[in-house]
Amino acid sequence: MKSKNLAIIILVLGQFVFAQNGIAQGKQFKALMVTTTKGWHHESVHAGVLALQQLGAKNFFDVVLLENPNGFTDKYLEQFKVVIFLNTTGDILDSAQQKVMERFIKSGKGFVGIHSASDTEYEWDWYTKLVGRMFHIHPAIQTARVNIIDAAFPGLQGFAGGKLWTDEWYEFGPEKVTDLNYLLSIDESSYDPKADWGPNKKGMGMGKLHPISWYHNYDGGRAFYTAMGHMPVVFSDAAFLNHLYAGIYWAATGKK
Repeated sequence: MKSKNLAIIILVLGQFVFAQNGIAQGKQFKALMVTTTKGWHHESVHAGVLALQQLGAKNFFDVVLLENPNGFTDKYLEQFKVVIFLNTTGDILDSAQQKVMERFIKSGKGFVGIHSASDTEYEWDWYTKLVGRMFHIHPAIQTARVNIIDAAFPGLQGFAGGKLWTDEWYEFGPEKVTDLNYLLSIDESSYDPKADWGPNKKGMGMGKLHPISWYHNYDGGRAFYTAMGHMPVVFSDAAFLNHLYAGIYWAATGKK
């Protein structure tokens, strides 16, 4: 009986030590999620916040929502490996905060932009180069065929075979840098890319190459962007969530 009790004690102690070691190790990394908007507010923001938090729980990384815009400081950002702009719009950072973001990336860390992150901070030249291309216009929400450009990048398996996808398809302005690595494109023959927002803003599509996701190294760090994510329902789709996690993981760690 004594030996049996001793064995139980050893087992319990072993489980306690294992648990303590797990706590000490911590999560893979921390991601800061920014949803600030000074323009159009996307209905999908709430679904996106919940989805990214669940993605973190599933893949053992922390996702922290920025709740105090004035807290965007060097000291606060020290704990994070990646900053995620989830459907942000307009000029959301002041000049001091912009410098904080620049130093964050220059220190070797990462950025992820989702959907309208490319409709953010047009006058901040450094940021437009970080994102890579900026939003110009979009037609009505439609179903289109998505094509994989770079199958070597992880997380794209769900888009194999010319997957049909319904979203708000952005047309982008010219490249702000020359080293963008394109991951996904849309086939403009599969939907109507024309958009008319008045005499001064029209869209006719982007032609043979209409990219909707890409990544690149930038100013010492890394940046990943996907144009998907307009509608709340897409944040419950496994293909999209895998795509997001692959981008977040690469931006945070530099690993594919």
